[in-house]
Amino acid sequence: MSQGPLSNIAKIIDARSKRISSYDRKGGNGDNIQIPQGETVTLAQMEGAGIVKHIWITISSKDEMHRRNLVLRAYWDGQEHPSIESPIGEFFGQGWGMKYNFISLPLAAAPAGGNALVCYFPMPFGKGAKFTIENQGTADVDAFYYYIDYEEHESIPDDMGRFHAWYHQELTGAESDMGDVENEWTVFGPFADNPSDQFNYLFCEPEGQGHFVGVNYYINSPGPIWYGEGDDMFLVDGEAWPGSAHGTGTEDYFNQSWCPDEHYCHPYFGTARAPGRLNDSPRFGWLGRTHVYRFHLEDPIRFKKSLRASIEHGHANCLILDLASVAYWYQTTPSKPFPPLPAVDERQPRPEIGTVDVHKWREAWRQGKGGGIQYGK
Repeated sequence: MSQGPLSNIAKIIDARSKRISSYDRKGGNGDNIQIPQGETVTLAQMEGAGIVKHIWITISSKDEMHRRNLVLRAYWDGQEHPSIESPIGEFFGQGWGMKYNFISLPLAAAPAGGNALVCYFPMPFGKGAKFTIENQGTADVDAFYYYIDYEEHESIPDDMGRFHAWYHQELTGAESDMGDVENEWTVFGPFADNPSDQFNYLFCEPEGQGHFVGVNYYINSPGPIWYGEGDDMFLVDGEAWPGSAHGTGTEDYFNQSWCPDEHYCHPYFGTARAPGRLNDSPRFGWLGRTHVYRFHLEDPIRFKKSLRASIEHGHANCLILDLASVAYWYQTTPSKPFPPLPAVDERQPRPEIGTVDVHKWREAWRQGKGGGIQYGK
């Protein structure tokens, strides 16, 4: 029997459909809530057993960075620490506090211009659930509209994991056997070997039994060279490198090829944002902010005890990159607490590099070559 997204739509299920939303309790059209600066608001609290089926959110705030500054959290079965903890933008597939259209099967940012944040990941719970939003920003949220649609069940099967989502960010170093050298594409000498995941960028490191179902990956590249020579690596249940699933390159893991720099949105994978080339050369211009995504909806990475999911930042971790991600997985509970969320000031995106910066680099290179009108020597 088919196991596609519509395979169970005809099945009659003994459950009650319910919704918690921001509708105007007085019957008017003020169908939103406000979230004062510095406060945490509970969006929904459910009792008993059920499954969250759909979330929709849109926000109005004078804080231009509210998508990085609002923190979404969710708790299952009375666990004190959250199983979802992420800036709201990155959770829904919106990087750097920006707004842009994003299309995938489980998550989307819909028109107008990415203003509508949508989630279809099912989120089971057996003994209650809670969703909160914390405003860590610089202004009140004037209007926060939302739907949380869920089903009430008498009980849910024991084999249903609990949904988890973790935000991580890192300004990576240039880990190279040549020292502090960004030796991508063997520009400065032979490639190093990297028989380890020690210095990789970490997607997630859960403990328990479950399966990894995907990642939104946000790459801010401060240089024009291709950022994606790094391999993806999945070490299951404490195994040694190279692990159960070892990849061949960043674009390969994201189901693409040959250093792409264009929009492409498949239900399971794609590039939701690409900065575009600075010129027509196929070997120049991956400078700036790129958002890629990969969802393992047909091919989850399963683990019985633990998982370490990571990716190299450049071959052998040779590149300085400003990285952020949200990883998504299901697992048994209790789950281990996440590392502390970076403070709001630490989460602010670094400025975008533009044409003037590139011109300054060129002049510094020219002066380093002795000035004058010569090039390429």
